[in-house]
Amino acid sequence: MKRTSLGVVGISAFFLVAQLNAASAAAMATKTPPPAAAAQTSSPTSCGSLWDFVATACPLTWYGVTLYGTIDVGGGWQSHGAPFSPIYTTGASYLIQKMNRKPLWSLAPNGLSQSNIGIKATEPLGGGWSFLFDVEAGFNPYSLQFANGPGSQYANVNVPLNQQDTNGDSSRAGQWYNSVGYVGVSSPTYGTLTVFRQNALTLDGVNSYDPLSASYAFSPLGFQGTTCGVGNTQDCRYSTSLKYRLNVGMFRVAGLWQFGGYAQNNAANGAYEAQIGADISHLASGTLSVDAIYSFVRDAVATSLTGNPLNANGLPIAPFTPQFLTATISNDTSVMALAKYTNGPLNLYGGYEWIQFAPPSDPQTSFTDIAGDFIAGFPASSASPNGSTAINNIAFTTGCAAGASCNNKILQVMWTGAKYAATDKVDVSVGYYHYIQNSFFATGSNVGCSSSAHSQCSGTFDAVSGVIDWRFAAKWDAYIGCMFSQVNGGLANGFLQRNNIDPTVGLRFRF
Repeated sequence: MKRTSLGVVGISAFFLVAQLNAASAAAMATKTPPPAAAAQTSSPTSCGSLWDFVATACPLTWYGVTLYGTIDVGGGWQSHGAPFSPIYTTGASYLIQKMNRKPLWSLAPNGLSQSNIGIKATEPLGGGWSFLFDVEAGFNPYSLQFANGPGSQYANVNVPLNQQDTNGDSSRAGQWYNSVGYVGVSSPTYGTLTVFRQNALTLDGVNSYDPLSASYAFSPLGFQGTTCGVGNTQDCRYSTSLKYRLNVGMFRVAGLWQFGGYAQNNAANGAYEAQIGADISHLASGTLSVDAIYSFVRDAVATSLTGNPLNANGLPIAPFTPQFLTATISNDTSVMALAKYTNGPLNLYGGYEWIQFAPPSDPQTSFTDIAGDFIAGFPASSASPNGSTAINNIAFTTGCAAGASCNNKILQVMWTGAKYAATDKVDVSVGYYHYIQNSFFATGSNVGCSSSAHSQCSGTFDAVSGVIDWRFAAKWDAYIGCMFSQVNGGLANGFLQRNNIDPTVGLRFRF
């Protein structure tokens, strides 16, 4: 397993650049426009001193290249939590997960947004064209280690469920470019074309249309990545991809193609997405924004820790045995519909995604995952002598008789919420999230089941949350919020507890 920290060099460079005085910065984008749209014709003056950097909105820019970042720290309590992880993407187990088990106080990093460090630029080429690039990594502000979801799982291999610290799957897997790492060209007329590691269109959609802005502590859409990854969080980002965006008047279109496969640090052997949307102004004195996204991912990877015995109700029972890492392979298809209505200080949000999980096109026997860990199926191989990993190619064909058609898993995700600017410095956001899983047994006595006895039974997940965010200075804000999350039926199979409450307070610095 590979673990990476930011180290002394990165921190020293951070404070060195804070002293530089230069010109021309890129402003922060809103609502996922093409990256080149962030360029301003009149750029703010770069920071001239450390005090300017801390107290004003000045950027850190040198010859048109901007260093930017976020540090989000906090603390909180969880009614059914798990110990803090120094490498897991969120650090704390805000959402109810299988290993969550007891009340505890915890460090709570990245509650409102992922702490990150990045460098970007947009350079005019002439004729209206610009060259652009962006490289960014998310990290844990307490441990200074790069976010690594799969690594957090691997660190808990052979650890019993009731002794694990916080862990979970993620597209952030310890890479120095675990957020994005792309280059491209852009034109106001012909659109923006970018290549290499970048967000899935579904992740851009979630970031724009979630009332809690894909927060880790207050939104399940942000914490677990099911929606942004077309069912599997590892596919929220693609390391080798081509992405195109074009705005024409009130309309916009976009497309993404993931080329390459596992060997190129992808969590799939191919994917494509298509999007169409529009901003309809002057509608009841406000603006209605809508988008629709279609996605298909081939041989998608989802990893989890499994192996504990369960009782008839799907609850883990003693003796709690060591867990092994299982990679589930599937073909995933989704359709996402998004809407947002803005009228003055009020924003109303709504979203829906239909996701189908089907057998993979190419069943796997072994591969290297996005964290650089070798995954092999049973029996144990020379590369996995303890048999601590397994591969499941038939997760969505369970119970099928020979020659019979099988039921695929269907997950429906829906959400709604609002954000209100109470003042020019204070925002109040609320959200409600609901998941529905079908019963995907094809034959036998469990067809149509709705209990927690089997993970293939139908089930539901619910979460409700609220946050108050106070921007008390140019680059600083403080927040307080809480999320309640609960699993039922098949979605609760293997969980030690069924719900969690996570009151959290935090402080964020963005530059």
